[in-house]
Amino acid sequence: GVRLDIRNVEYRVFDDRDEQPAETNAMINVTSLSSLSTQFLAGVNVSALGLDKDKALALQAELYKMHDAQQLHAQIIPPSWQRRKLSLQAAQAVASSSSDVLMTLQDVSQNLPSVASTLVHVEIPEILSELAEQMEGLLTRTNGAALFVNGKRVPIDRPSFNVFEFLNTIKSEQTKLENMQERLSPYLSIPALRQVQRAWSNGADALNSNNIEEDEETSDDANVFRIDVGRGWKNAVLYVNDIEKDEEYENWPRSLQNMVFAMQYGAPPSVRRNIFTVLAVVDPLLDEGGNHGLSLASQLMQGQYPARLGVLLVNQEDLNECAKWIKETSPPEDEPCPVNHLFTPGSTPDMKMLDVLEASTQAAYKILAHVIQNYGMIASSYMQYWIQSIAQYKEKQGGEDLTVNDLIMIHAQLMAGMQVMSMDEAVDEAMEAFEGREKDDVPTYGKALRFALNKGLKPGMSFINGRPLPSGGDESTGNQVGEIFMQEQHHIMKLTMDGVITDSSPKSVYAKLLTGERVFAKVHPLLSNSQDEKDAYVALASGFGPESLLVPEGQQPTESPEAIFLVEAVADTDSSDGRKFAADFVATMNSMADSVPYKAGMTLAYRILPSTISSASSSLCSILTHANSFDAASLIEVLKLNTLAEMSTEDILKAIPAKVNAKERASILADTPVCSAASYLENELPPTPFITANGRVFSPEDGSLKMDDVELLLNLELGKAKGITKLLVSDLSFKDNVQYDAVAQASAFLAEQQSKSKDKRSDMESMVLNLEKAMGIESNPIRFSWNNEDDGESLKIKVSAVIDPVTEPTQRMVPLLRSVRDNLKLPLTVILAPQVITDDNIPITSYYRFVAEPEARPVAHFTNLPANHVLTLRLDVPEPWNVQQTKSIQDTDNLRCDMASGCGDIPINEPNTDRKDLTQVEYGLKNLLVFGQCYDATTMSPPNGLQLALSRKAIDESDSAQSEEVEVGVDGSIRDAKDSQTASESDGSRYSDTLVMKTVGYWQLEANPGVWELKIAPESRGSEIFDVVNGTVKNGKVKVSRSSDVANSKTIVMKDFVNRGELLMVKRRKGYEKASLFYENEDKNAVANDEQEVVNVFSLATGHLYERFLKIMMLSVTKRTSTKVKFWLFENFLSPNFKASAMAMADRIGCEVEFVTYKWPEWLRGQSEKQRIIWGYKILFLDVLFPLHVKKIIYVDADQVVRGDLKELWDLDLKGAPYGYTPMCSSREETLGFQFWNTGFWKTHLGNKPYHISALYVVDLEVFRRKRVGDTLRQLYQQLSADPNSLANLDQDLPNFAQHQVPIYSLPQEWLWCESWCSDETKASAKTIDLCNNPLHKEPKVSMAQRIISGELFNESWIELDAMVEAYDNEYLDSLTE
Repeated sequence: GVRLDIRNVEYRVFDDRDEQPAETNAMINVTSLSSLSTQFLAGVNVSALGLDKDKALALQAELYKMHDAQQLHAQIIPPSWQRRKLSLQAAQAVASSSSDVLMTLQDVSQNLPSVASTLVHVEIPEILSELAEQMEGLLTRTNGAALFVNGKRVPIDRPSFNVFEFLNTIKSEQTKLENMQERLSPYLSIPALRQVQRAWSNGADALNSNNIEEDEETSDDANVFRIDVGRGWKNAVLYVNDIEKDEEYENWPRSLQNMVFAMQYGAPPSVRRNIFTVLAVVDPLLDEGGNHGLSLASQLMQGQYPARLGVLLVNQEDLNECAKWIKETSPPEDEPCPVNHLFTPGSTPDMKMLDVLEASTQAAYKILAHVIQNYGMIASSYMQYWIQSIAQYKEKQGGEDLTVNDLIMIHAQLMAGMQVMSMDEAVDEAMEAFEGREKDDVPTYGKALRFALNKGLKPGMSFINGRPLPSGGDESTGNQVGEIFMQEQHHIMKLTMDGVITDSSPKSVYAKLLTGERVFAKVHPLLSNSQDEKDAYVALASGFGPESLLVPEGQQPTESPEAIFLVEAVADTDSSDGRKFAADFVATMNSMADSVPYKAGMTLAYRILPSTISSASSSLCSILTHANSFDAASLIEVLKLNTLAEMSTEDILKAIPAKVNAKERASILADTPVCSAASYLENELPPTPFITANGRVFSPEDGSLKMDDVELLLNLELGKAKGITKLLVSDLSFKDNVQYDAVAQASAFLAEQQSKSKDKRSDMESMVLNLEKAMGIESNPIRFSWNNEDDGESLKIKVSAVIDPVTEPTQRMVPLLRSVRDNLKLPLTVILAPQVITDDNIPITSYYRFVAEPEARPVAHFTNLPANHVLTLRLDVPEPWNVQQTKSIQDTDNLRCDMASGCGDIPINEPNTDRKDLTQVEYGLKNLLVFGQCYDATTMSPPNGLQLALSRKAIDESDSAQSEEVEVGVDGSIRDAKDSQTASESDGSRYSDTLVMKTVGYWQLEANPGVWELKIAPESRGSEIFDVVNGTVKNGKVKVSRSSDVANSKTIVMKDFVNRGELLMVKRRKGYEKASLFYENEDKNAVANDEQEVVNVFSLATGHLYERFLKIMMLSVTKRTSTKVKFWLFENFLSPNFKASAMAMADRIGCEVEFVTYKWPEWLRGQSEKQRIIWGYKILFLDVLFPLHVKKIIYVDADQVVRGDLKELWDLDLKGAPYGYTPMCSSREETLGFQFWNTGFWKTHLGNKPYHISALYVVDLEVFRRKRVGDTLRQLYQQLSADPNSLANLDQDLPNFAQHQVPIYSLPQEWLWCESWCSDETKASAKTIDLCNNPLHKEPKVSMAQRIISGELFNESWIELDAMVEAYDNEYLDSLTE
């Protein structure tokens, strides 16, 4: 994407050498033109209309009369108050356009600065306003613009959107569609397949949404279930607090009306009722704060929500022992699990014994129970720190097992820290607690174990009001917890508003919520295993036909069922256990007519499938494939035959008392190809035996099947089954019971796609259609569709877009939509979703073009731009692309266009040319970037500061002999890759290097297409500490392959224009577990001799004027510095002419120049204004911007002239600080009132510290990297930049704000003199002169430089330095001509 931003020019920033002399006759005299002008007049290019000459000249004359007025109107950007309805007005303009909707939308969105002044006068129809109000929630979900392919969202909202990602998505979705059609076409017709595609696109809620009834009171909780974890054992759960009884809550209001008002107005809903009860099942010796119930309860308590926390402390090994005891002894339900006493009851524990006795969950239980029983007031605070303290204590011990004495000391430290008692007193009390006997009326560990087993609870589980909370450590899991709480809060509010919960009833809100149809007595495996897990569903394409199906006794055939189910049992029918499971399955399914879910309007069929090749080859398989020839009783009898393994199919038939007709008998006895094929056994199946209900898997842990298992399975899948049935019923055939396989296969496919894919799908079009139906709208004026004709027997990808016409993503999306419609010919739906009140975050000052039209050259073409605006050009490029300017004549930072001076590369007074209005700028792809994340497999955290290096992967000579590597140019030309490789690319030496950042372990390196080796930088400290290992990160957890699987490097293949992010796993070597990544006392003199003699200077610039200043600064530095100077110039904003001429000048004046670049990471909040982007690059990436061998850098602003020797600054001792800045001057009395740092926020924040200027600073990169200053600055930036009004001077404010964390060494004042703040008397001692802007006047930079940098204080005046630079430039241009 290319954008031209209208620049706010407060100070004159034009290079006067670029300006053309104005001529009195420069304006076009159209009355005397003998040929048509190619310029736009009043927005029209007459020469492009194809009119005959006389008519064209006449029209041109009329347009010329209107030109000035039209230009003035186009340049007026309406004020904010007038733009309040701009989004609605733009939508109306597009909807009412007589031309192509997408072309109109593209013109409006991409030329918003010019059309806004017209749009604000558009009348808005009432229907459009009503639609927009109803769709406002939809717009919130899409963030202004959203693009979907088969319901999968494409990240078009990112400025770094990559069109190749979009193409890959199209290809991927087409492949998935083809696979779906191949898989389901044996069961479903094309119309039914299209319905499945629609449901797939709708995402997770699609199936259940088909089941929504008019009565919404019950539909809200249709998919919610609860576990009754509140009843069973009075003294098993340790309740840390009680809102209704604890004294600390006595001032909370008791009226629920207070809670309702508080919730409505965003205040804490504090009410003295146990509204939310959280239960966390924890093993404190293993849990490291990862239990979401504990985290949620802590947040709620801190937020003064009426939340009660219950904790169940259990250990899994103890649970296993107790389960074994129950199985062997069959004790009564109310008998606790037997546990070994820590000490002999009544005895006094010996301290030496405590120091060697291994800590146990039982001991931890004793301590926590003691605190809750005796110190209830502090129990909630104690709990928040207790588990965290245990984890930290273990880490200090190097992961070694804790002792009971360690637990006591942790407890004592907490009690002392909370000022409850001294450590000695806490130790004595804990010892007394261990001496006590377990009584029936107090909490005991044995009761906790039995309660956990009775309820099916395990460590790591947690619940809120009985609703299970997800486990896992990734960000999405945390979001799910938040969503569940919000749903629960909404549910409580609804029950309160409906009068179900009042001030006087029920007595226990918790007990009320744990009563009802969808409340289960215990955690069943089906409830604890999420349906979103990868193996939760399986599609058994067995090939067993309808003749293998049985139906429950008493089921009546119907062609209008509410829910269709196919239940399949998979078992090893060669084994007696497998046959018993199958027989129990048949008996259970045959009696389903009396079950609760069956009465809910379902019809079902069931079958048995062999689970092994052997059992699929047995005689029994032939019986199973024709099971509907028998009744259930006969089939059970067959499965119970003791001699079944030795019997032939005919023997089995003879043993069945029921009669089988001759035709069926012949069919059964015939060779059954289905059994011999058994193709479904080639796939990986869940542990057998198992059953499936429309693909949902249940594997009984003990291998036995109960009616409760089947009922629960059907209950959980009922909503989905109803949705699928409703979706497909009109396209199903009910002949010979084929509908069962059809629904089951479709349901399994959709569920598999949902669980296996991370992509959440949603169909905005369906939502809008439902809205139209609700509003009674027959024809929606802001919904448009193309290419929706059915294409024979194949399925087509569907693309949909939700668009606010005046947002930034719309500017890049519309050209893509035109390609989708016109080139790919895919079905396309576009929905305009305007804002009711337009916010200020719209591109009102940006012209935009997105280069994505396949039939055209890759050109962004801007025409009819208004005159007298100054425009600055910037690009939106994909994240892995390093794009640099390769050709430009104009100053792309200050583009101007007017009738007097023209707006083209060729001067307006140049004779014999018709292209005086054309400006051409070319960009090229210089590098592809490889980026990713790095994790330490031991700590599961990023090893921030780890140095990485990238080099070409060495290729064996034998390999190179077999394959010739070529390089394909952008223009399609082909050349030998060896010819284009530099030495650093081809010989395996380092190509680029970087550091691992703290945030998500991010790293970024320059590369190019090819095979690369990523390794820890060999000369770094990290190469001694870490090895590269193979591993993955899933759900926030690091999983490392075998410990012996250690590699020296990671191979990276750059094969396309899309970088999906690489994962680098490293592991500490034995003996280096606590080693630092940096040498603490690095020898400052251990630098190569050639480095010692070079002063590294960093600078950046944008625009021709500042490039001119930059060369003058380079010249002055080189002249005054006593050693060799190397300039590191930030490449991103420099013109190609400057880069070439600066290199030539460097050769002449005896310095070096190297260009550096870095790509702003997507996870770091971006900036939209070009100047603020430049400021960000100046400070945020100093640790990674330069090669790692660069140990120190001096930054000098481009508009400075240096009078002193920078070697003095280079050698200055910064006293351990990472960087040194010069404090702001305060000696010029005229500007004292403008010194913002001496008042308000800055005065308070800085205290006695000075505010420094960022025009010159020196950075000790070794200290900067060692102390991870880059990570600190980026973290502070991310926090502060959330407020768009903060960091007004980003590059300067950020390091000054961070002084309390990152100290600044204050350089002597003489190192920077600026006329705005420094007195004239101090100028003589100044070593650098900075041309900073003066708040008292707006003097142009050039005249300021000519005035300030002149006289006896300077060896050369600025004018003389400028003349020298110009001479070097002319010399370079002459060399090109030669």
